[in-house]
Amino acid sequence: MNTRQCMSCGAHDAMQHFEGRSLSVDYKNVSRWVHDIAGWECKVCSEIIFDNDTDSAERYSDVGDKLLKDCFQIMGTEMKRIRRKLHLTQKEAVKLLSGAGHNAFSRYERGELQPPQALFTLMRLLDRHPHLLVEIQAMNEGTDLKRLLAARFPEQETVLAS
Repeated sequence: MNTRQCMSCGAHDAMQHFEGRSLSVDYKNVSRWVHDIAGWECKVCSEIIFDNDTDSAERYSDVGDKLLKDCFQIMGTEMKRIRRKLHLTQKEAVKLLSGAGHNAFSRYERGELQPPQALFTLMRLLDRHPHLLVEIQAMNEGTDLKRLLAARFPEQETVLAS
């Protein structure tokens, strides 16, 4: 059997050659398969190195890049659909939900950038429970914070800045 030392963990004769294997590329619990891969696998640490004389590495990388691009595009499309459902402009959505710049939000919607997980989760929750947008608006206005501060520090006058 053809073996060699693992460059990752250093185990001697741990790397074993394989051909015709299928490997998955995973992102956010979504997988895509790449078939007919050739390379070396360490039986100690499970490190995989693709054969240099095949296109395995390039095909694996291409599938991974395409998966990311597709996920970003779907997430962006969803964010835009939800924002429109809530009757918000991008500027309003930024102010209410993210605090990031308008340019970043636009890039999320176009699928050019991955939105922060918290923002994407919040948008999906608002899609299911749009009535919570009123609560978010009230929180952003600070009236609940003013009430909490007044209760905690009654001796100090608490006002909201414009």
